Amino acid sequence: MTPDQVLAEFKKAGALLEGHFVLSSGLHSDVFLQKALVFRDPARTAKLCKALAAKVRKEVKAKLTAIVSPAIGGIVPGYEMARQLKVPAMYVEREEGKFRLRRGFKLSKGEPVLMVEDIVTTGLSSRECLEAIREAGGKPVAAVCLIDRSGGKAKIGVPLISLAALDIPAWPADNLPPHLKKIPAVKPGSRGLA
Repeated sequence: MTPDQVLAEFKKAGALLEGHFVLSSGLHSDVFLQKALVFRDPARTAKLCKALAAKVRKEVKAKLTAIVSPAIGGIVPGYEMARQLKVPAMYVEREEGKFRLRRGFKLSKGEPVLMVEDIVTTGLSSRECLEAIREAGGKPVAAVCLIDRSGGKAKIGVPLISLAALDIPAWPADNLPPHLKKIPAVKPGSRGLA
């Protein structure tokens, strides 16, 4: 699946939005990828994750034993990637502001884990999820996402595999371009909800 085909799936789902958005990272952007509109369609989600799983099989040499995703946005693609790769799916949630495995999820010491995200912008949630995996005893061998908004610039400490790497501009609140200053900002992301 090419990056253009991935974006076409987001467009068909009505998930490629334009306006003024505050991202989960705190940065502002004139483009928002509302992956929830993609994930509401099981066939579309399976199609995207099947393509991503094929990349994982090709690029990750370790024998994976689990998928771990950050809540909320990573739960659906994490589950579908686990289905595609035939391994268990788990997710981390924020507890007192820090990601942790909960709900009886456990990892064995040194267990090879694939971290699955939805969209990566700065990589902050990915780094926090990877740290939670390590703290639980797992060994993150790679991370994957549907779209890498950083265009390959986000450094998370393990290889990051994406279906599409886009360089979508994002700005700090105190350095907005003129066209965003004229539009009220909305915050459609999930940080702070879980």
